[in-house]
Amino acid sequence: MQMQVGTSSVKFEKEPVILGAASIVGKKEGQGPLAQYFDVVEQDDMFGEKTWEQAESAMQKQAGELAMEKSGVEKQDIRYLFAGDLLGQLIATSFGTMDFQIPFFGLYGACSTMGEALGLASMTIAGGFADKVMAAASSHFATAEKQFRFPLGYGNQRPFSSTWTVTGCGAAVLADAAKLSANESKGVIAKITGITTGKIVDMGAQDSMNMGAAMAPAAVDTINRNLVDNNREASYYDKIITGDLGEVGRTILLDFMKQGGRDLEKIYMDCGIEIYDKNSQDTHAGGSGCGCSAVTLCGYILKQIQEKRWKRVLFVPTGALLSTVSFNEGQSIPGIAHAVEIEGV
Repeated sequence: MQMQVGTSSVKFEKEPVILGAASIVGKKEGQGPLAQYFDVVEQDDMFGEKTWEQAESAMQKQAGELAMEKSGVEKQDIRYLFAGDLLGQLIATSFGTMDFQIPFFGLYGACSTMGEALGLASMTIAGGFADKVMAAASSHFATAEKQFRFPLGYGNQRPFSSTWTVTGCGAAVLADAAKLSANESKGVIAKITGITTGKIVDMGAQDSMNMGAAMAPAAVDTINRNLVDNNREASYYDKIITGDLGEVGRTILLDFMKQGGRDLEKIYMDCGIEIYDKNSQDTHAGGSGCGCSAVTLCGYILKQIQEKRWKRVLFVPTGALLSTVSFNEGQSIPGIAHAVEIEGV
């Protein structure tokens, strides 16, 4: 069977399955609307460590261990690990997962990293290169603010277009369904039927406090290509879910899609909007960060699929491809979005 579809999509002949997933979040996320769906809500945002960066690494390790425990596998059963974070040289991931001693692919797709990880992990399994792999992504409010914006002690004011970086890590174990034992097969949560890899889209946005505007055009492009490549209507999905566009990005995406003849209003959802209560938690436009879509997927979304409230979703994590160097040099903020088709079993 030809697995390549259209210009940039893949439809898997041998569909990888999600064997287990774990979500670890911080105190603020545990006070939000999705609190009941997270495996662990850590009240100490330092996670018992001395620095914010070490805290994020500790969170990654905890999420990976819990995902393996829930999947009923040991670390030696995992062939590859695809994971990343927002920090320079991926230090949260490399220090956090080094004790696993799993062959490692470090990824940077900004806040779209969980989509990138799931896409590459799925292709690895579908291509016969591994029986079990792990995909993970994390972010931490304090590490992101320290790297990209201002030190927390500075007390700068945030515009209403800004989003709040999620402290959280989501990890999922994917497997080749044909290689699972009868007992392992009983625990399968969902399957991944296809992916659409994002292109870099740059509309000239330069406001680092308005990530939604920078990322929305990329999400529009990826969603449209997924539908065109597969010759589908948007109604094929119960939900089309972006990663962290927030209130501003949501408006832009829905407007662009409507102009193109597709009205997503009834089926659209954004992880960044869902994870916080903007009124009571003062998060302005919503949540963001690699961890935003990762924990919403591993906690809330997969639960809805597992309990058959949704049959089929298009999961589209979104990322803003800026760095402190590019931003300080006055460059624009390109966006990217990776789509993953997830179905119930």
